[in-house]
Amino acid sequence: MIEFHYETDFQLDDETKFADWLSRVIYSEAGMLGPIAYIFCSDNYLLELNKKHLLHDALTDIITFDYSEGKRIGGDIFISIDRVRENAGIFKTDFDEELLRVMAHGLLHLFEYTDKSEVGSAEMRGKEDEKIKLFHVEQ
Repeated sequence: MIEFHYETDFQLDDETKFADWLSRVIYSEAGMLGPIAYIFCSDNYLLELNKKHLLHDALTDIITFDYSEGKRIGGDIFISIDRVRENAGIFKTDFDEELLRVMAHGLLHLFEYTDKSEVGSAEMRGKEDEKIKLFHVEQ
């Protein structure tokens, strides 16, 4: 089950469409859907989580807590809407496209993809692009 929670004024326009897409992403990686929560929040909210749980005193666009068990994918994915907006401007992309990228990114971490190296970052970016295309496929 995929749930969406809001700690900011932002709201997804069609939660069902996003949940369907995220389910397709999971199945495309041969995973099984477990409990997943997306929590949309502010920079300050995510900064406090970053300091408390990861001991990092820096802004970030996403933090993923992995509760997966084998192929059953589960976790809490916190996304700073402030960072998504700012990054969309920096990368000269649409907010909606950047949001999809970050949402896919968090899910890909649950499949143990990492962006801690140059090679890992390139692989992650390719996977993000692949998964964003699934959003635009009507089911």
